[in-house]
Amino acid sequence: MFERLFPKRPKETKPLPEPTPQLALGALLVRVAMADREYQAPEVAAIDKILAATFNLKPLEAAKLRATCEALERHAPGTPEFTDILRETVAYEDRLMLASAMWQVLLADGDHARIEEDVLHQIEAALAITPDDSAAIRTQALGD
Repeated sequence: MFERLFPKRPKETKPLPEPTPQLALGALLVRVAMADREYQAPEVAAIDKILAATFNLKPLEAAKLRATCEALERHAPGTPEFTDILRETVAYEDRLMLASAMWQVLLADGDHARIEEDVLHQIEAALAITPDDSAAIRTQALGD
């Protein structure tokens, strides 16, 4: 009865934008945060903070960018699409800073799941970050 009174409207879906360096970084941050299948408020806040600081955005702009990155991450075929963009457009020193930012997201919820670290290391490798630099970033992030 309710369906006749209130027919379902088809959802209008906007096409996803082509990945840019901003969207690629955001999607990778989201991918790290979701690796343990728990996407928590502290991780979202960390991503927003990183996007705002990295791209000089206001908080609302960063949140909108993150929302676009979440949609892009859900529908993207895999990590290489994003890492290729960043490897080609971002200097090595800046990619090291990106890896450090990913560790901030990984640790934001207070939980350090092995699957998250594995995903992060795969991203670092795809970004052509050397194993020595990756180990140094991990040590710094964990305070070892």
